[in-house]
Amino acid sequence: MSAKNLQDVLDRAGNTVELLRNSQLGTYIYPVVPSEFSNFRREVTAWRDTAVLFDQSHHMVNLFISGPDALKLISDTGINSVATFPVDTAKQFVPVSPEGGVIGDGILFREAEEEFTFVGRAPVANWLTFQAGNGYNADLRLDPRSSSRPYGKQVTRDLWRFQIQGPRAWDVIEKVHGGTVEQVKFFRMGYMNIAGERVRTLRHGMAGAPGLEIWGPYVSYDRIREAILEAGREFGLEPAGARAYSCNTLESGWIPSPLPAVYTAEEMRPYREWLRADSYEATNALAGSFVSDDIRDYYLNPWELGYGSFVKFDHEFIGRDALAPVEPETQRRKVTLAWNAQDVAKLLASPVDPESPVYQFFDLPNANYGSSNFDSVVDADGNQVGLSLFTGYSANERKALSLATVNPDVPLGAEVRVIWGEPDGGSRKTTVQPHEQVAVRAIVSPSPYSDMARESYQPGWRTAVTV
Repeated sequence: MSAKNLQDVLDRAGNTVELLRNSQLGTYIYPVVPSEFSNFRREVTAWRDTAVLFDQSHHMVNLFISGPDALKLISDTGINSVATFPVDTAKQFVPVSPEGGVIGDGILFREAEEEFTFVGRAPVANWLTFQAGNGYNADLRLDPRSSSRPYGKQVTRDLWRFQIQGPRAWDVIEKVHGGTVEQVKFFRMGYMNIAGERVRTLRHGMAGAPGLEIWGPYVSYDRIREAILEAGREFGLEPAGARAYSCNTLESGWIPSPLPAVYTAEEMRPYREWLRADSYEATNALAGSFVSDDIRDYYLNPWELGYGSFVKFDHEFIGRDALAPVEPETQRRKVTLAWNAQDVAKLLASPVDPESPVYQFFDLPNANYGSSNFDSVVDADGNQVGLSLFTGYSANERKALSLATVNPDVPLGAEVRVIWGEPDGGSRKTTVQPHEQVAVRAIVSPSPYSDMARESYQPGWRTAVTV
């Protein structure tokens, strides 16, 4: 008999870590959007030098929340304060479990007094949907992400969603609009016109320079996209494919896939019994050199992910009691690790050197081989001082980088080592072949790593500078 829900899956597995480390989920695929339009290097450098069009229409869920208790649901589940949350603004929303571990994050748009849209990964949408059933007068409707493997099927969504970013982004925006567009404050919403259609906008800055996220009904996807590309041609606008897309998080400092902290708290048993046996939480692939028998060792609190400034105790929320005693100065903090070029060259040369040990394949530009990645970060004496959580290559910086959380006494400029590859020859994940581990030197650096992002991002947002 097949498993009925997540709790059933966990009970049958016995060991949650082993279950997730040996997930058969396979390689993560950004759905629908081509891997490259030109080549990922050209597309990555466009957001530094000219402008880029990101297509975010397919890889995230939309959860539409409305009703008299919509704001209360958000307040009761998020670490964020909603004391100030005007219509036509957005917040980065972060819920935690009763144990204080982050479940996930995403952008929450307030589109009307009782209307919100959450955009992000499945774990937060799942959590909000479950909580809404506990007596809230709120209506929720899910628009799930597009299939990773549609196999020729017609793909559609409720909304298309694009971002126009880069130093020439505003030239593109005003040309396609046909006039001046006000540069409203960060995370403020507005409107503009494209190809005869009035579309919604959010002032954003994922690639550092000022830009907009825009969205509208999916039926106009092709017409809007072509109009933006045509307007951007003279300014060097490049459409970004799936390979380039993951690189912006390395430069901007956002850790996109923490392990949802939902597997252990007894208070969350009803939630685990509600989640499907094939849910994100049940099939999530755990990867990397850090291995513990206790899944709680993979949970990350808001300070470890750079979200400490979001934690506000002006309201009651799930996980408040666990976070209240935390002393922020004692917590690990988010940094960027700049990997040693010679050590990375050894990794890259291994597949074509018969005399070399076989290392876990380092793919370009996204080297992650699991949904949630945890590589041990050690000091010169081999003591663990942190975790490396997202790894890849930036064509703008011409460096291999990883986003990490490290002990508070590890200074910027320190040399550490990232243990690359899994112990005992690797797990049974389909993304892993038998290999040896290798220690890669890395320099502890600021987050965001990009100078442009450090100088232009709004303080307190998900990529606020951490040193």
